[in-house]
Amino acid sequence: MNYEKSTETDVAYYILSKKGEPIYYKDLVTEVIKKKAKPVQSLSRAISEVYTQINMDSRFHHMGKSMWGLTEWNPPETKRSGSSSGGTTAASKSTRRREKLFESIQE
Repeated sequence: MNYEKSTETDVAYYILSKKGEPIYYKDLVTEVIKKKAKPVQSLSRAISEVYTQINMDSRFHHMGKSMWGLTEWNPPETKRSGSSSGGTTAASKSTRRREKLFESIQE
């Protein structure tokens, strides 16, 4: 991989995919800065900029306790159908309404 021509987030993605496990954010950002090998006037500013870019990129997932991993490592969240109060949802009411309308048309 040509690190100098790649974006910081692409380098971070490459680092995480090679490692295969979450990395502490400061270690990840420091590694990105090293691999990019571009002059840094302020290390704290560079860390902040790279961290912000990673935070905004949907390929990355905050794992908790300042650890970052890849979104693809986590199964997609599933939404529950129905409501917790035991009532019917708007979607199921709409479906029933369509079924009744269809039945009345067929009669």
